[in-house]
Amino acid sequence: MNVYPFIEAEQAGKHSVKRTCELLQVSRSAYYTRNIRSARERVDEQLTAKILQIHAAPNGTYGAPRIHAELADAGHRHGRKRIARRMRAAGIAGKSPRRWQVTTIPDLTRRSGRT
Repeated sequence: MNVYPFIEAEQAGKHSVKRTCELLQVSRSAYYTRNIRSARERVDEQLTAKILQIHAAPNGTYGAPRIHAELADAGHRHGRKRIARRMRAAGIAGKSPRRWQVTTIPDLTRRSGRT
């Protein structure tokens, strides 16, 4: 039997959760640790799905700044750092361009400008 709705009703009626849990022989910690997700967690879940969709489109090259710009263009108002945090949690990252590799070995015996 699920007693949590009754406890919620008692709490809404300005009654003590502690006393209600004692009467029903339910621990308060069990009542407070129920699997109820907050609004922020639900929004983060939807945001992560959108981030994954945007990240996958250009072969996974977009990082947090570009994904932030795409979401802003679509009308979503989230901070770049929040998007970066959701990307880390999802295990994705943008691809950086390759570093310039010098292929010419300079001749140190010849000095330019002097003869």
